Amino acid sequence: MPSGPGSGRLEGAFPASSFFCISPLTLPMETQPHSRLGPFLALTFIYFLVGFLSTVNGQFQGPLQSAFLSDAGSLKNTFITLIPFFFFLAYLVNGNIASRWINRYGYKTTLIRGLLFMVLGLAVFFLSAWFTVQFGDLRTTIAGASIPYGYFIFLAGSYAMGTSATVLQVVINPYVTSYELKGTQPVQRLNIVCAVNSFGTTIAPFFVTGILFAGLPMESVHVRQLMLPLLILGVLIALVTLMTKRLYLPNIRDTTAGEGEKLERSIWSFRHLTLGVIAIFFYVGAEVSVGINVNLHALELSNSDEPLLFLGSSNLVVWGVDLGIPALLASLYWGGLMVGRIVSSWLNHISPRVQLTAATSAAAILTLVAIYTHNLWVLVSVGLFHSVMWGCIFTLATVGLKKYTAKASGIFMMGVFGGAVFPFLQGALTDALGSWRWSWMLVFLCELVMLAYALAGSRVRKEDLLEETN
Repeated sequence: MPSGPGSGRLEGAFPASSFFCISPLTLPMETQPHSRLGPFLALTFIYFLVGFLSTVNGQFQGPLQSAFLSDAGSLKNTFITLIPFFFFLAYLVNGNIASRWINRYGYKTTLIRGLLFMVLGLAVFFLSAWFTVQFGDLRTTIAGASIPYGYFIFLAGSYAMGTSATVLQVVINPYVTSYELKGTQPVQRLNIVCAVNSFGTTIAPFFVTGILFAGLPMESVHVRQLMLPLLILGVLIALVTLMTKRLYLPNIRDTTAGEGEKLERSIWSFRHLTLGVIAIFFYVGAEVSVGINVNLHALELSNSDEPLLFLGSSNLVVWGVDLGIPALLASLYWGGLMVGRIVSSWLNHISPRVQLTAATSAAAILTLVAIYTHNLWVLVSVGLFHSVMWGCIFTLATVGLKKYTAKASGIFMMGVFGGAVFPFLQGALTDALGSWRWSWMLVFLCELVMLAYALAGSRVRKEDLLEETN
């Protein structure tokens, strides 16, 4: 991942101050003069949970397509992609809310609120499973598709999980970047937490198939199997929340507007930021579409005359449990992001603009090859190049924002809504075309938009460079 100046605080990054307070409205906010490892490790672990549970949410598509939407007919793919749609809708709705919470209550309180939303989301997932088990016959018909009411409860849980991810990222991304930790540079800290986050996304598909659903074939999946694992996860996150309340998170100065200070300019007046939000909209759309829809494409192939093979076999059996090739594809994709983020830590001498140009070009070419050869193994390889895109766009879009960075953080997170739009569009396009194959042209389009941002949109106008402040 690219970085700004290696001074221990990334200029123009997300806001990075945090407050240690019992009552944030009354106690003064003090800056901790000495860096400590504890806050960094704690936030890194929480970021692992964000990646893990975000991907678990997306990986529910395959199993729940059978459990909830067996009677959805030709609209099955459209309805199932509503799960990530509601998850990422939360980024659009709550990005600014999270920023306001930070400015008013501090980072620690906002962090705890994010964890509480995660507990709420898991509780609603549990309620959805329980309701479907108890009242499975309660259904509604939409455009000829018969949908159980429990499915809509699950969508509410997906939105709550998305809200949690939004709030936690608005806190964690900037904090670990700006938190001064002896012997480290901002880019190193960002790469570490992103790699750990990617580790969570990598193991999540196997958690869903191998643990939640015990390796059962998709046609045998029942929502009853969700109840106990979700209950256990909810209790564990509740314990993490309680421990976080005891965590000391020092404040980091000069990244937010002072109390009562007005911002003279509209945040949208910074062209490189505005175009960066658009670029991140398309990036997250591409990242999530591949990460959560590739397994649906694999399931489609498994029911065709040309099933997807791994080492000559149509299944993946580990210790007697069929983890499934769809789960393997998703894990390879997210694993590519993890490996790429680790490797990118050695690319400090290469500018983010050059990295973004090279990565988007390679991803676009691989996507086209995958489409024309109908090869999903090639498609998941784009994860290696997607790994650097968030960091590159993030760095290029927030150059020189200084006291505007707190507000920019919420604005930037709104772009993550692309993760809702593009998977849903792809699902609807697939239903219209009758196959997933040509729907991947949407991902190709996303790569071209990011390439345009790298080449032209990321260049900072002179009037958008703010004067240094003491």
